[in-house]
Amino acid sequence: MTKFDRAPPLRKPSNYSTEFGEFIGIGPNGNLWVDGCDVKDLADRFGTPLFIISENQLRFTYRRFRDAFRAHYPDVEILFANKSNNGLAIRHIMNQEGAGGDCFGVNEMYLALLAGTNPKTLVLNGSNKELQEIEMAVENGLCINIDATDELDAIDAICRRLGKQADVGIRLKLDLEPLAKKEGVAMHGPGTLKVQSDSTKWGMSREQTVEIIKRAKQMPHIRLRETHFHLSRMTNDPRAFAVMAREMITWSGYLRDKADWIPPCIDIGGGWTFGKWYGTGPNTEIDDGKAPTPEDYAKLCSAAIIDEAKRLGLPKPKLRLEPGRSLSGPAGVSVGRVGAVKQGERKKWVNLDLSTNHLSWAAVLSWYYHSVPVVNAGAQASETVDLVGPLCNSDEVGPHRTMPPLKRGDYVAFLDTGGYTESCAARYNAQLLPASILVCGDHAEVTTEREQLRDFAGRFRVPARLLAGSFAPAAEAAR
Repeated sequence: MTKFDRAPPLRKPSNYSTEFGEFIGIGPNGNLWVDGCDVKDLADRFGTPLFIISENQLRFTYRRFRDAFRAHYPDVEILFANKSNNGLAIRHIMNQEGAGGDCFGVNEMYLALLAGTNPKTLVLNGSNKELQEIEMAVENGLCINIDATDELDAIDAICRRLGKQADVGIRLKLDLEPLAKKEGVAMHGPGTLKVQSDSTKWGMSREQTVEIIKRAKQMPHIRLRETHFHLSRMTNDPRAFAVMAREMITWSGYLRDKADWIPPCIDIGGGWTFGKWYGTGPNTEIDDGKAPTPEDYAKLCSAAIIDEAKRLGLPKPKLRLEPGRSLSGPAGVSVGRVGAVKQGERKKWVNLDLSTNHLSWAAVLSWYYHSVPVVNAGAQASETVDLVGPLCNSDEVGPHRTMPPLKRGDYVAFLDTGGYTESCAARYNAQLLPASILVCGDHAEVTTEREQLRDFAGRFRVPARLLAGSFAPAAEAAR
């Protein structure tokens, strides 16, 4: 029995009056529901701030993405980007679905292995890998994607010491000339997609890649397995991803001619987006209903790979890709409780206990995350407010949002927050981290415990000399 054979069938989506996803919407009592659970009941039961993940939505979205690519390119493997949501329960779900994983750092790798993920379906990425993580990868048989010229020697030395072989890939610095005039998303800096890609720390040049291959072929403990590239969340235009996928094959032809090696596998990374009819935030046309679907990406990227391989007389490689936010994002809802409501001369602020510590991307992208009231979620929006958190900065989790009137004690939810929320959550102002719960049908279970003060403060240490300086004089005065 394979891991995929153990994946349970999906429950039928609930009958929502308004759908925010297949398993998230406005339920029979008018409140926001996740699968078969009223979000108000969840917030009352588990407290706020609260991260909620719909297990069925996560499985549904994964299967749609997988099936879209398999329809156009049968030899494809989906590697879930663990960094988008590194909850241990999420990794178990991905294992059951047959997904591999993209790991950054020793701890993401450890969690994936702890969850029982097949090491041969895991890749270790990173531009500054420590010897500790390289050794863990070699010991467990992960593919290590080289992103520095001296990594090959470090891998080889560890292999020789352990008496093991290592699967190795090479992260490329693609040229992307066709994208030289294509503008990208501002969150990745100024300039076109090519400028943004060229300015990142990632990847090896053509010459460096050839040198690594020639050296690796002389090392009996090294097995060359793939080339890798990650366009990142720079655009949601599927044609740009097709350009990238085609160039991966172009480089395969170059490597055949210059290094006598054809990559048997190409990993075209992540950065895949998704869209919703309401947009993933207000005042944006980036992730609305016109955003590309998995089918759009799969059709264009697969066609580009097949066409370029045929043109260069190359065999079709195995295809790997690393979606993260596009899988985890739609499965998540974050909930905060309304506190102080303050009316100014020109603006109204609605304070929440949910902050940019919890929705870190909201601090960078003011248009991110669609917000709805939890109770009477379809109520007529009648005023524009700033939804803000309690931190000692502006802490705008939802600026300029049109909402129905809100009062202290109400709940507000932000949609599509399953990716890069818990995994990026911070503790600024000593704010404790929220709980996460997993919803499946009418069942809800804690998957991350709410942080307690002892968890946070327990990491601090005070040198004895400082304790003496603070308390000894007081003790002497009391004598």
